Amino acid sequence: MNPDWAEKDFYKILGVSKSATPDEIKKKYRKLAKEFHPDTNPDNAKAEAKFKEVSEAYDVVGSDSSRKEYDEYREAVSSGAFMGGGRNAGGQYQNSNINLDDIFGDMGGMFGGRSSRVSRGNDLETRVTISFADALQGVTTPLRITGDVVCASCRGSRAEAGSKVSTCGTCRGSGQVARNVGGFGIPQTCSACQGTGQKIEKPCRNCHATGIVRDTKTVQIKIPRGVKDGAAIRLSGRGAAGPNGGPAGDLIVRISVTNHPVFGRKEDNLTVTVPITFAEATFGAQISVPVATGGNVTLKIPAGTTSGKTFRVKGRGVTNSKSKQGDLLVTVELAIPLKLSKQAKSALETFAKETEGDDPREELLTKAASAPRINPDGE
Repeated sequence: MNPDWAEKDFYKILGVSKSATPDEIKKKYRKLAKEFHPDTNPDNAKAEAKFKEVSEAYDVVGSDSSRKEYDEYREAVSSGAFMGGGRNAGGQYQNSNINLDDIFGDMGGMFGGRSSRVSRGNDLETRVTISFADALQGVTTPLRITGDVVCASCRGSRAEAGSKVSTCGTCRGSGQVARNVGGFGIPQTCSACQGTGQKIEKPCRNCHATGIVRDTKTVQIKIPRGVKDGAAIRLSGRGAAGPNGGPAGDLIVRISVTNHPVFGRKEDNLTVTVPITFAEATFGAQISVPVATGGNVTLKIPAGTTSGKTFRVKGRGVTNSKSKQGDLLVTVELAIPLKLSKQAKSALETFAKETEGDDPREELLTKAASAPRINPDGE
């Protein structure tokens, strides 16, 4: 039993009624988990928080045993069983008809603390750096992860092989005992079993009776093609082992993609900047443009093309995980020659004389002169 259960309405979180069937709860959970999964919502903190909230709700009401425990606890809280009047000598709370001893004995540990309840392990997070090419085509890579794993010696039982494990007589297996403080019945961890609800004859020496040890393991992660820099991949059940035999958490892998010396990326489009000569820009030309998969494509540059203009080559971009392919965006940039032959210099001087009356800035200056003036002092 988690003390937070009194404040959390897991049925409301999942959007189902308290009388919903297990199939209805499972169906709604899968829908919400898919909607808010971190893989669907990369770098979205709100969606990740909602995903964890939905997962926590399903961990409780998605299981028949924990759902029964949850319902009985909330019903007891709403009836005032844990509030007011204190506990009398017979274990009966004043101003209520609930006997705490009956609850401890019959409900199988409704007051069990966090450590005695089977719960999901923590999520682990790591980062991997891959090349630009691997991001485009996908790659499978090994990762070394350090985290909590089930103890191999006791297999999570916390006891030495062959030793006896029995129910704690102090808390009757609940992991907690009640303490009367100022008229309120306050559950606290059982000191006899440290909240486990069990008495172990010979504690496991390898894990010190925790059932979990720290270890480093290697996992293979398949990174899908088209993955973006900063994306997160969640591997279900590859995180830390859960306490008391609970399911393992998830492994969250954040992806870093190195830069490419030639290509850039905008969503599913690749980008490249290609230099062109003054003559090619003026008269037009057919130029060769590199593509990420190797080789070149021919791009037609129309006459009068200005520096900075972008052309689109269809289907030469990123193929994403849904098999949709982006384009290659080619931006041309006028290349200014650093050296000229005598003939080229003479021809350029002749061109300058022929066009000396043409002022490409004339329209710009006219517009600026007629526009409202800006006072640098702001007055």
